[in-house]
Amino acid sequence: MNETNSSEEITEKLLKLLEERGKEALELARKTVLDEKIESKEVREALKYFITEYWHDTTRPALLSLICEAVGGDPSKTIRIGISMTLISGGIDIHDDIVDESEKKGPRLTVYGKFGKNIALLIGDALMFKGFTALYEAVGNGVTAEQIADISKIIDRTFFELGDAEALELQFRERVDVKPEEYISVIRKKAADVEAYTRISAIVGGGSEEEVEAFGEYGRILGMLVILRDEMIDMLDPEETIHRLKKEHLSLATVYALQNNTMKPTISKLLTKTTTIRDAEKLSIAVDKAGGFDNVHNYMQKLATTAYDKIEKAKLNKNSLALLVNGMILPDWRAYLPQK
Repeated sequence: MNETNSSEEITEKLLKLLEERGKEALELARKTVLDEKIESKEVREALKYFITEYWHDTTRPALLSLICEAVGGDPSKTIRIGISMTLISGGIDIHDDIVDESEKKGPRLTVYGKFGKNIALLIGDALMFKGFTALYEAVGNGVTAEQIADISKIIDRTFFELGDAEALELQFRERVDVKPEEYISVIRKKAADVEAYTRISAIVGGGSEEEVEAFGEYGRILGMLVILRDEMIDMLDPEETIHRLKKEHLSLATVYALQNNTMKPTISKLLTKTTTIRDAEKLSIAVDKAGGFDNVHNYMQKLATTAYDKIEKAKLNKNSLALLVNGMILPDWRAYLPQK
């Protein structure tokens, strides 16, 4: 199932697929929020900023649509679920930014960065509550009350697993003795939300127990690949690298690199003094030399192979589901490393 296309072609195809499959649910989610009558000007502006300028999440509703159809179901049944999950995931994202003190993501200010902690917390809460309300509105729109009950249980388990992952991840801060296996275990927990989407959509599509399990694991792996891809990108961006070291924790690539006894002293020293762009660039180069990036890339390839195996259970959309996996792999990541 590996694509022979260039990474640019894969990205272009993936973005087109996600837009086609997820746009309707995203637009309805936006309308749901913007139709609310809110007296507080600051809260109103923060909600509008997040839902119209910052948040363009077509991935989750697109994934719901694709998996539902893959097990033989009607993808239109997932639109109302897609609205719900988009709002809930938006609230979780805002809360994550508060925990990580992320004021910017790429060129854009987060809600936390633009409006402060208190407003961000309120907006995150509001989106999650609105998302749960939208979930129950899905009954009568192609989703049965029994399915909603099953979906609610999945979401409940997901929240507890995500909370556990965040708590465990906080313990990684300022630690240089984290082992790769320990780190990967937490990454797997953090991918619980994507597994929830794939399980939910397989249930709504009327999938068999075997299909629900297969696509649940596909979602878990896809979620892990998303996290690892973002980490790779962060380590190739000096400003993000500095932020991680100040406010978060080491990346998996750095954890792997620290297992290299020859390079460990150099990397440990850089970790204590990385405060400038050039310091961050030197750290990335050292992590690469120690094999950190290669180890992450190889692990992602193994995950992708397992995901392709799960895709074989699909009745439809095998190529699209493979494209989602392919889009998470960065085959040319070394081209973005700083020059020595």
